[in-house]
Amino acid sequence: MDNYSILKVVKAEYLNGYRLQLTFNNGESRVVDFVPLMQKGICRKLQDMDYFRSFTLDPFTVDWNNEIGFAPEFLYEHGIKPYEYEDEASLVAAEPGALG
Repeated sequence: MDNYSILKVVKAEYLNGYRLQLTFNNGESRVVDFVPLMQKGICRKLQDMDYFRSFTLDPFTVDWNNEIGFAPEFLYEHGIKPYEYEDEASLVAAEPGALG
């Protein structure tokens, strides 16, 4: 992606909890945990799981009912790479003592 391209979310998949895996038009993906983002203002609506899971894509980003959306650049910067998410999930799922 050149320096003049506008970053866009081109695909969004629900993972679990309040996490989405987002794919951007630069070919990269990020896993975004929305829990820290849903504590204030209108974003509190995202705490309703049915509402959270009703996301759609507008021409640039993830959208909830034309009420809530986040800049793609913000989501990209605050997300983690999918392999980092998978590593973190496997550590949480591991039994005590299994790692060492």
